[in-house]
Amino acid sequence: MTLYRERLYAAPWLFAACFLVVPAVLLVFLPINPTVGVVLAVLMYLAIVAALLASAPVLEVTDAEFRAGRASVEREFVGSVQPFTGAEARAQRGVRLDARAWLLLRGSLPVVKVEITDADDPVPYWLVSTRRPHQLAEVLNSLHAAA
Repeated sequence: MTLYRERLYAAPWLFAACFLVVPAVLLVFLPINPTVGVVLAVLMYLAIVAALLASAPVLEVTDAEFRAGRASVEREFVGSVQPFTGAEARAQRGVRLDARAWLLLRGSLPVVKVEITDADDPVPYWLVSTRRPHQLAEVLNSLHAAA
């Protein structure tokens, strides 16, 4: 059963910035064939948008595991979880970051710090971006308490 699910789509400004591919393609192809230039510009932008949407990582908490992007950790190895927002989140991504930590960071989003209790795993914790840090931390802490 899925207890929490979130897809980390790219920020809206990135979709707008990718629109700059349209004038670039038009600049190249309009002198050759205006119709081909317009069609290729639109197709190129749509391909970039599709790639951004398809590559957005998913955070998912189930009864058995926590998945962040392509990585997953079993429930019994999830330790304490702390949410961080604002300046504290920036500090966790910067000066307080352990070089051994596993990261899934997206821009300036808040983060959760998930302690990994597996003695065989060299990673001390995961630092994961999320738009709802307190809700994710609450669900993961309930998993930790139930284990």
